[in-house]
Amino acid sequence: MILLGNNDAEVEPVAGEFYQQNACCDDFGKQGDSSIRAIVNRTERCQNARLRLVLLSMKMFCRGPHLTCLLCSPRNDLPMRSAILPCFCVLVAWQLAGEMVAAEDLKTEITTPNFNEHIKPILRQHCLKCHGEDNQEADLNLQAYPALLRGGSGGKIVEAGRSSQSVLFQVISTDDADLRMPPNSPPLPADKIALIARWIDSGLKETASSASMVERRDLTFTPSANAGAKPQGEPAMPMQLPTVELPEVQRPLPILAMSTSPWAPLLAAAGQNHIQIWNTETGQKLGEIAYPEGEPHVIRFSRDGAVLLVAGGRPVQSGQVVLFDVQTGNRMAVIGDEIDVVLAADLSPDQQLVALGGSGRVVKVYSTTDGQLKYKIEKHTDWITALAFSPDGSRLATGDRAGGLHLWDATAGGILLNLPEHKAAIQGLDWRADSRLLASAGDDGSIIWWDTTDGFPAVNKTNAHPPQRPPGIFGTIPNGVLSCRFDQDGNLITTGRDGAVRLWNADGNARQSWQLEKGIPISCSISHDGRKAISGDTLGQIRFWEINK
Repeated sequence: MILLGNNDAEVEPVAGEFYQQNACCDDFGKQGDSSIRAIVNRTERCQNARLRLVLLSMKMFCRGPHLTCLLCSPRNDLPMRSAILPCFCVLVAWQLAGEMVAAEDLKTEITTPNFNEHIKPILRQHCLKCHGEDNQEADLNLQAYPALLRGGSGGKIVEAGRSSQSVLFQVISTDDADLRMPPNSPPLPADKIALIARWIDSGLKETASSASMVERRDLTFTPSANAGAKPQGEPAMPMQLPTVELPEVQRPLPILAMSTSPWAPLLAAAGQNHIQIWNTETGQKLGEIAYPEGEPHVIRFSRDGAVLLVAGGRPVQSGQVVLFDVQTGNRMAVIGDEIDVVLAADLSPDQQLVALGGSGRVVKVYSTTDGQLKYKIEKHTDWITALAFSPDGSRLATGDRAGGLHLWDATAGGILLNLPEHKAAIQGLDWRADSRLLASAGDDGSIIWWDTTDGFPAVNKTNAHPPQRPPGIFGTIPNGVLSCRFDQDGNLITTGRDGAVRLWNADGNARQSWQLEKGIPISCSISHDGRKAISGDTLGQIRFWEINK
């Protein structure tokens, strides 16, 4: 839009629109002010310094002894108007440019808030009456930055980089009026709550020049020399699998689980009372492996690709873990004897241990050599929904239906870390091949890449699979990430209730996605060569997707 010009017809509409949006002629009087001082006094009511000068300039350039507003002057005074309007437009342009600069400055401040400029004014207005220098309920002083970091009698109230785990954010954002702060008051405005959350997540900076308290993390992925324990010689491939008599079903069983061999073009996927075996290069089915125990809920290849773990059973009846030889399809071991279906299981990298869990809320770890129970983990308060051994075999991650997530010493079962962040069931767990990052996927819609050296959420995608609202549907739309798997290069594939299959790179950034027209993808994997993404859905369909290189 051109603001400068000598044509009154071109310039006047722009000036008039600007004037109408920022001031009213009545505020300054169309006439009757007999001195510049009177104009200044009236103009001081405007909050914006630049706009005050613009409006003052408009008054000074008015015609006649009464200083009538330029834009309200008679139409027949074109010579005066044509001479004055270009000058006025210069001021308008200056005003707009200043506003754009100010807006850009504000944007920068919002993205990197600090205590002195942005957070302390909020606390002063809402909190310091009870938690300031004069009064410190719960021994909590929010008036000084060091005191805020120190916390109160209940401990620390802020955790750098983790607003969701900071007491300060929790008490101002809770929906419970009895717990919310400040007490007996309306909730803080949403923009102030969001600003405090950004301040915590960005590292609790005291001033604009302060360093962030959040450690900068290098998530670069470099596979170790023996990542995945690559076998010597040719990787295991099925050879003349025995014929399996498939049960008659009215509709296919949803693909509850799947896994790809880390070294061969091989996919194993769940079927009713059997496991489907596919060639990922040709997309052809190679055969089936019988699983008379019932529904397969977990399928995992061993790190060397020679053993296939299958866990499941019959709901409210029985559950077991079976180890199969990939080449022959023969059973190698049967582990556990549960009274309900096994929902989570994994085989340790050295193939010495099997961990399993389900509705009993207890993780049990067995020896594969003699089937004896080695130890139990009884910390969880809800169903065990996911678990996974780290590739180096040193740790075991376990997750439950309430969002609980913990790291354990894989040898003896001692607790190493609690990982609190998810607000709903953990639906998937998988380790990156370097054993540093653990990915967790939850029904709360989050995917988290955990740095297991200290338990910090290095990357947190809080709405990774946003649900789409169908026409005519009201109320809450179910959210959730339903599965996740790493490939050998550190890329992560996930599925969600939004009907999408998504691929994330090693830094946690979205790389590629595919959308199902029907059904919901509930399991996924990536081929051994990283060329194909694979998903299984609620309709019992297996789909192969080409990955862009």
